[in-house]
Amino acid sequence: MQRFSATPRGARLARRLARYHLDGWGVAYDSELSDAAEAIVAELAANAATHGRVEGRDFELALTLYEDTLRIEVADTRSERTPSETPEPPAPDEESGRGLVIVAALAAEWGVTGRAVGKTVWAQLALGEAGRSTVAARARPAAAMPAAIQKASR
Repeated sequence: MQRFSATPRGARLARRLARYHLDGWGVAYDSELSDAAEAIVAELAANAATHGRVEGRDFELALTLYEDTLRIEVADTRSERTPSETPEPPAPDEESGRGLVIVAALAAEWGVTGRAVGKTVWAQLALGEAGRSTVAARARPAAAMPAAIQKASR
């Protein structure tokens, strides 16, 4: 788990760090999985910095790579602002409100889990056969990855 300031800059850094670590795990920068994960992290981090922001508190990003799934978790400290489990697309002329619609479209599953302080919004991406093979062939040793980002096996 890595903490970021609940600001637009923190959200941007979370997205960039996620993509960097995915590359380290063998998920190529230009792959469909990397693009989908980057979009999900970008939306969840932006929501944490915008809607989940509490003055002086950070948000957290965790990535966990399983044998067949990538799990993305973004936690913030605001529990009273929980997203709808079935996000509706906004009107075409609305300037915001599409983030969770994008997450729901890209993720195999997504949801919200409460915490002692705040909430965690999570999403899971299926690796698929090609993704599992690529990750297994290109993955760097776990020792090269900071403890903040996890790689697990089931």
